[in-house]
Amino acid sequence: MKAFRLDELEAERAANDGAYLQFVKERNMSVGLYALNAGDLDPQQPHREDEVYFVVSGRASITVGTETTQVGRGSVVYVPAGAPHKFHHITEDLRVMVVFSPPES
Repeated sequence: MKAFRLDELEAERAANDGAYLQFVKERNMSVGLYALNAGDLDPQQPHREDEVYFVVSGRASITVGTETTQVGRGSVVYVPAGAPHKFHHITEDLRVMVVFSPPES
């Protein structure tokens, strides 16, 4: 078993000066914590893997392909492999768990 505390993951991510911290990588999936602060621009490009976002905290909009929706704590968004997607209009610091399947390469 692997178990994690969100506050410890956030501290590790911040200590490494990165917006993304991968903390699980297995044969069929990987999981990471993604952070964007209010007003930030999301630099993501489409991924080769399917992904699921679970919003832990914050508020923003996300556009996947041509569809846009508002997200906040508790929101879950599926993004198919290859789909253009971005968080935008980030009004509260955003912390998102990201699950990639297969694992992000």
